[in-house]
Amino acid sequence: MKFIETTLKDAYLIELEPRGDDRGFFARTMCREEFSRMGLDSDFVQQNTSFSAQRGTLRGLHFQKPPYGEDKLVRCLNGAIVDVIVDIREDSETYMQHQMFELTSRNRLQLYVPKGFAHSFMTLEDNTEVSYLVTSWYAPQSEDGLRYDDEALGIEWPLPVTVISEKDASWPLIAERHGVLY
Repeated sequence: MKFIETTLKDAYLIELEPRGDDRGFFARTMCREEFSRMGLDSDFVQQNTSFSAQRGTLRGLHFQKPPYGEDKLVRCLNGAIVDVIVDIREDSETYMQHQMFELTSRNRLQLYVPKGFAHSFMTLEDNTEVSYLVTSWYAPQSEDGLRYDDEALGIEWPLPVTVISEKDASWPLIAERHGVLY
């Protein structure tokens, strides 16, 4: 695996290194030793899958507050997504900055999202499936989110939103929040 630094502190794009033959290829998608060498948490406790039937489906921007913060390892298994992360760690040099990544079943890139980041993705194709590993159990009492269309974030989504949950559409704007996000 090749770990590629992003513009956001502690977040990495991970490129697989396939070994191929006449059958196809084999590649590691996670290696505890390599993650440890990079200083990344790899104590994954759960794997989740998300399927979206329609192009333009938006999920997020989600995060879990401490002490249930979670690192994520995100990969698109079928179709294509634009994945967006926002650094919400107040003590970070990249606080409130975001970055966008295209993850597809063809490029096989993965994204390591550290604790303290809000995470979202938009499907670029119909019938898109995304899988992600997380380092913390889902804790509903710790769940929170940012509005995808909050002008304070300045995210320019590549497509109009065609499908979004009521919860994701109604997270409070940053200007309406009081106190620390994370």
